Order: sequence, then structure tokens, then C-alpha cells
Amino acid sequence: MDEFVDDLFVCLRERGFRARIVSVSHLHQLQREIEGLHSHALLDSQFYQDRLVRFNFQIPKDLPKAQSLIVVAVPRSQTRVIFTWNGRRHPLILPPTYAAYDDTTKQVESLLAKLLGEKGYQSTGAALPLKLLAARSGLVQYGRNNICYVSELGSFFQLVAVYSDMPCEEDSWQEATMMKSCEECELCRRACPTGAIPSDRFLLHAERCITYHNEKEGNVSFPEWMKVSWHNCVIGCMRCQRVCPQNKEVMQWAGEAEEFSEEETTLLLEDVPRDKLPPATLKKLEHLSLVDCLDILARNLGIFFKKPEKSQLF
Repeated sequence: MDEFVDDLFVCLRERGFRARIVSVSHLHQLQREIEGLHSHALLDSQFYQDRLVRFNFQIPKDLPKAQSLIVVAVPRSQTRVIFTWNGRRHPLILPPTYAAYDDTTKQVESLLAKLLGEKGYQSTGAALPLKLLAARSGLVQYGRNNICYVSELGSFFQLVAVYSDMPCEEDSWQEATMMKSCEECELCRRACPTGAIPSDRFLLHAERCITYHNEKEGNVSFPEWMKVSWHNCVIGCMRCQRVCPQNKEVMQWAGEAEEFSEEETTLLLEDVPRDKLPPATLKKLEHLSLVDCLDILARNLGIFFKKPEKSQLF
């Protein structure tokens, strides 16, 4: 078994992936940690309801004999998105993991199913708190900004986890840790304009995070305290990641850019339904995984470009 696990890790590493395996016996510990943060009032109640109640800490019904959890870090670049407005090209960033998020998850799940299947094992996807699982497995370490980091990849990766009925003979479960380099560094805290990264505790004030607010449904206005100048991405935020020394080697890594003409940008600002968009525009949005959040895109772009009066949201 150990030889197969070694071969599995080598196969994943050849693709640039990193992986760890832990026992499913830790599921309830994961659940207690997440729920404990809420019960001790360390998490904003609205944030908890919006983001953390969707997890399922039960053994999946389609794999009742699951014994292990395999968590994988997949290298992912940021994506440059160029919008033409008032005759000028404006480049904006889509942070790592947004573009092709679901496709990447499916590809990794399929790869693991194939590799495990060759040895007679099965696997299925996991709806779990991936950052905490990865940190507990030793795959990643936390930064002061509560974002996870992997050696050589910085924060430029996507996490994917699966259940498997493969025995877990070497359980890598351990205490989650913060990078030593963060102990005397406060660059991310100083770079965060909202005060989401506190000085008096490790846990992020997630309810003040720009990403939390600009991922909400498009009919939800930004809070009054959030300044327009703080926004810096199509969706998400890169302020704390840009200044992090751990990202120095990957910060310029960007995938193939997508570009929207002035006519297309206008359609997006007006929140035109997907069935009314030109096929070429839809194809670009599909590549960016933005087709299902056109309302969010319309609101967020309105921060950077003056929107037509008929679609003014705030």
C-alpha cells in the first residue's frame, strides 16, 4: 500500500500537484473546529450562514466504506481580463482559482478516480472546508491573512479533495500552522484597507473582507463603509497576496487574457441576460467561469466604469 501511495504522489507531482492523505476519522474534528469558531462568536453570523453551513461532514452515501481523504493542491494562475470603456483598454485581474474552478475540480477528481481505480479503489468528491483540511493534513500553511500557502506555489493554487475507500495507513493529520515568515511580518495587514486582518488575533474578520462582499449576489449593494478605491479585481481581491513575500516568484504569473470590446462591456454593465449575449461573449465568460454570475459582474464592473442609468444599483 505504501508503495502505491508513493507512486500516486509521484504521479500527481509530475503534473505539478501536491497531495496529502488523512483518515476519515477526522471528519467530526473538522466539523467541531468550524462550528466551534461560530459558537464562540469568532465568526460573523452572516458570514457563517453564507459560507460555512454548506459543508457535509458525513461519509458520502455513494461511498459508505470510505477510509481516507485525499487533498490536492493544483497550481493556478491569475487571469488578466481587459475591458474597453470610453475608448480605453482597462486590464483587471481575476485571482487564481476563479477561472475554470469547476472544470479544474472535475479534472482532478477524474484523474484520482482513474489512478485509484487501477488499483481497485473508488473515490468521490468531498464538500468540506478545504483550507482547514489542507492545513490539518500538512499540505499547506496559513499566512497571517488566513490564506493558504504551498512551497514554490505561494497562494497560487486551487484545493480539491476526494473521499476514497483506500486505507489510510500513514495519516498526515497534524496541527494547522502559520508560516514562520509571518511571525515578524505585517505587510498583508497593512495592505488590507478594510481592517479585515487584525493585530490582536489570528482569525480573519471575514465580514470585512472585500472578497466576501464582492462575491455576494449582484442585487446586494456594497456596505457604505467600503470605499470605491479599495476594489482591485473583477471578483475577489489581491491586495494582501500582492505584497506577500511568499508570492514574489509567482506574482507575475497570469494565464491567457480575455478581452471584451466596448460593446461587450456595455452589455455586461447592463446585466443583459445570458440568452441575449452574443455567442463570442458567452464563450469568453464561460472560459472565465462568469456565466452564472452576470449580476455580480455587472455590479462589480460598475465600480470601475460608470454604468448606464437604467442599471444603476447603488
